[in-house]
Amino acid sequence: MKLGIINSAFQQAGVDTATGLKIISRIGFDCVDIFTEAMGISQKEIKLVANTCAKLDLPIISLPVVSLGLVDFNDVVRQFHVERTKKYIDLAGTWGAKNILLVLGEYIWQREVIPAEKQWHFAVETCRELGDYTARRKIDIALELEPFRLSLLDNVDSMVRFIDEVNHPRVRANIDISHLVLSDTSPEELKKLKGKAIHVHLSDCDGKVHGDLPPGRGVVKFGPYLQAIKELKIDGVVSIELEYAPDPRKIIEWVAEAYRETATRMDMVGLRKN
Repeated sequence: MKLGIINSAFQQAGVDTATGLKIISRIGFDCVDIFTEAMGISQKEIKLVANTCAKLDLPIISLPVVSLGLVDFNDVVRQFHVERTKKYIDLAGTWGAKNILLVLGEYIWQREVIPAEKQWHFAVETCRELGDYTARRKIDIALELEPFRLSLLDNVDSMVRFIDEVNHPRVRANIDISHLVLSDTSPEELKKLKGKAIHVHLSDCDGKVHGDLPPGRGVVKFGPYLQAIKELKIDGVVSIELEYAPDPRKIIEWVAEAYRETATRMDMVGLRKN
């Protein structure tokens, strides 16, 4: 698998898009995921990203999109978020990306007002519609597993069940290693995602709360998870996901550390392929 990073690591530190992409390439990443807002991005920015990545020979693989409204109980809200997500799919096509990384919402009001089954059904319906839309553009949807108590997709079993119910060849799973740790998911459980996963996120955490740290800064034992991912034979990318650096002035060192530590761990299990 190739090694990439979500460019939001630099955006969060106030680094402009083109500069961030140049640093990502210089550090040695194989590819990049672009974090943006598809409904607000300008044509100038679209061209800037495309031209910069082309010059750097830095392929764009994925566009993360948080679309919590896809499970909203209001029809008009769900439809708005379907149309918004389609904008990401169109943008992914423009940039030649392979997938959008889709984050679904949570059960609201502690599942006490609206039946959980109804929100689940809303998600299945909207993802099927989006799957049809991506199919026409030969782009995939990679669903994020979120390790929060009320998330629809909060563990491997719920992810498998959801993908099976959507039953669409373009709707698959993303594997986020720190999220697996936070949801008490063992590496062995990843066998259930054989043929269902297409993308990977990698970061460290303290084992208690969401952290998105460089490997080695937390408690995650990456070896068994990376070995399990290797055995899935995913034709995809491992993308580093970093949250805010403790010192934005040292963001380059922060990202370089994450690259170095991730590359070392991937090499140890023979997972990285250039």
